[in-house]
Amino acid sequence: MRSRRRTAGRRRLAIAGVVLVALIAAAIVLATSGGKSAPPPLPLPGIGQPAKPGDPFAYVPSRESDFVARAIAGSDHVLFTKSPGGALATAARVAAFRPMIDQATAGTNIDPSILEALVFVESAGRPNVIAGLDPANASGLTQILASTGQSLLGMHINLGRSRQLTGKIGTAAGQGRLGLVMRLESQRARIDNRFDPRLALAATVRYLEIAEQHFGRADLAVESYHMGIGNLQNVLNDYDGGKSVPYAQLYFDTAPDHHTSAYNLISGFGDDSSLYYWRVLGAQQIMRLYRTDGAELNRLISLQTAVDSQADVLHPPQDVRPFATPDALDDAYSRRTILPLPSNAPALGLAYDPGIGSLASQLKVTPALYRGLRGPALDLLIELAARVRSLSGGTTPLIVTSTVSDERYQQLLGVSDPPAAAGWSFTIARRYVRPAQAAAFQAMLDRLQALNVIAWQRFPSEIEVTVASDATQVLVHGP
Repeated sequence: MRSRRRTAGRRRLAIAGVVLVALIAAAIVLATSGGKSAPPPLPLPGIGQPAKPGDPFAYVPSRESDFVARAIAGSDHVLFTKSPGGALATAARVAAFRPMIDQATAGTNIDPSILEALVFVESAGRPNVIAGLDPANASGLTQILASTGQSLLGMHINLGRSRQLTGKIGTAAGQGRLGLVMRLESQRARIDNRFDPRLALAATVRYLEIAEQHFGRADLAVESYHMGIGNLQNVLNDYDGGKSVPYAQLYFDTAPDHHTSAYNLISGFGDDSSLYYWRVLGAQQIMRLYRTDGAELNRLISLQTAVDSQADVLHPPQDVRPFATPDALDDAYSRRTILPLPSNAPALGLAYDPGIGSLASQLKVTPALYRGLRGPALDLLIELAARVRSLSGGTTPLIVTSTVSDERYQQLLGVSDPPAAAGWSFTIARRYVRPAQAAAFQAMLDRLQALNVIAWQRFPSEIEVTVASDATQVLVHGP
């Protein structure tokens, strides 16, 4: 994958190690010298004001379907970037097993398209894959642990013999003896059911039926396939005394300051376990497009793999209208397409790096021209800072290191970043006074990405955040 912005040419902090006092002081007064006149500082009515108390990104039961759709879109980037051979090749491999999947789910209440999506997420359609080198780990088409297969699913698994054959398979593969590899894999499938696709699929159906009987909900059953029935039950116990609720509610109605114990559990499991259900649903959509709309699938593949985030999905290049010149950007301020950064930064939990717009003099304009954002991006920045401050229990601001630019300014930097040149992106310095601030910021990045209102990318000294054009619609306090 290529990065949108070359590290050597990125926006950079003008003064390394600037002390916090200087940053806050710089946040209060926007530079106005030279070139075009600076836009008037905010606050304006409803914009640039301190965020209202509470969580503006809180779960709203009446909007459950919207939360689910956003979670799918916000969590599926990995399906396009990490699937072996790419999403298209993975979809082709998985589709080959659809007749077996239909047979495995026949006469049950398990949705074959969900089982197919589970295969996409678990093994990418590779029936002999092992998580690591030891077949005691998750193995086969549906990545079943040996212990789970033996104790819960009644599978025949001779683990000792499976380990021996796995070692021989690795040796034969290293020697290029593909015929021997195939014979050994066939032997292993006979003594370890997880490597027999038909038996693995049947066992997975049994698991989902057991889990659905336990939870009374199909969404929780699917999530438990990765998290585990016991682990998910513990989260439910901490959330509402064990009552089964929609997974969207369980996921989005927990936060570091709301149902804290349940949040700590669900976010503490490794391997993005809490995102598993969303990714299964994302894989289901990929498989549907593979069969019904190849052009749309290829379009999504192109957007998802263009940069190391979902920025191009939020703002497809053909739809972005970057500001070509300082004059165009200046006009955007006049039309209120771009709003200047608020002058009351400390009250908002923000500080502005003095280096923002530091190259403006080379274009004979004021640095203040590069200190603004689109309305939804500015709204989200303010709410983000307020939540980080609330969750971390501190007063240290987030330090904004860049906001809107134009294409001529980006040429000076040696980068091409259309969303930033259209006012949809900002960067935050990776300088945190306390671990609690860093943890709160990360929690908010994860939550906002799951809501599909941002795409974010980590760089050595800063985090770039690209904001969706409909971000304000997600806010509880928004319109």
